[in-house]
Amino acid sequence: MNRIDYLRISLLDRCNFRCSYCMPAGMELDFSRRQEWLTCAEIALLVRAVFAPLGFTKFRLTGGEPLLRADVVDVVGVLAALPQTEDLSLTTNAYLLAGKAQALYDAGLRRINISLDSLDPDTFAQIVGRRDRWQQVWDGILAAHRVGFDPLKLNVVVVPGINDDEVLDLAALTLERNWHVRFIEFMPIGNPELFGDRAWVPSEELRARIRARWGLVAATLRGNGPADVFQIPGARGTLGFISQMSECFCDRCNRVRLSADGWLRPCLLNETGQVNLRALLRAGVTTADLRDRVQQFLQQKGEINFKLRDSGTSTGIYARTMSQIGG
Repeated sequence: MNRIDYLRISLLDRCNFRCSYCMPAGMELDFSRRQEWLTCAEIALLVRAVFAPLGFTKFRLTGGEPLLRADVVDVVGVLAALPQTEDLSLTTNAYLLAGKAQALYDAGLRRINISLDSLDPDTFAQIVGRRDRWQQVWDGILAAHRVGFDPLKLNVVVVPGINDDEVLDLAALTLERNWHVRFIEFMPIGNPELFGDRAWVPSEELRARIRARWGLVAATLRGNGPADVFQIPGARGTLGFISQMSECFCDRCNRVRLSADGWLRPCLLNETGQVNLRALLRAGVTTADLRDRVQQFLQQKGEINFKLRDSGTSTGIYARTMSQIGG
């Protein structure tokens, strides 16, 4: 089994955007209550006493939108200070980033991923379900760059007929800046109706477009995740392709996900075998017993990835949206 050493930690399931591939308009969402969220102290305890002893060294803070959580800087500071933390990162939509970038950096955060699905404000509004947000997001990206987050990673979920015509423009962001653009295939989690209507654009098709325009070579740099990384010859940044629909990468999966309300999930595309760590922790289960439960969970992950991933759920409908899982 591949070594599992990367934990994605969702801080809350709420978001100030309503992205069409995540929380489509009109969908009634049952958000968890604040008292159901893992506290900063509980997150620190689980990382320090449960996950780190099991070999976890890489941690990413996600949401929903993590910058909506009032104590996000405190969480960053606690995790960054742990001696076991080799890599700490955060994923954000950047709407609130301009005002928080310096505090996050000062707390010890060095890597940040920003969702930027379009360079066109109107298309961006269509995707995120909110108007007049693009400029503030772009200002957040520039602020993070000024503060010292280098390289920046920009995540692009490619939805056919909506933003796939911008692939070359987005790829061009890597030419002059040390920015890493990641193209992500659209998945059926969050909006199965849109997915059924649009499906996805295979990563190889996107690479072919870029290759025809500039050429494309394999990059020597690899990240912590499943992206296949390439580079336009002479560009400062890189291009990554996360191909969970067209090119299964279960054999390289090194991660598990912890939701804001404490559910540990083995696979983004499969809901089998989840464990409610918050309930166990608040019931007084010792950290030693929690480690044993997580160890058993990790031993099952390989089977879930290889044998059960494509089944997703028994109904084909996911009980939680992407924002609730923590993507």
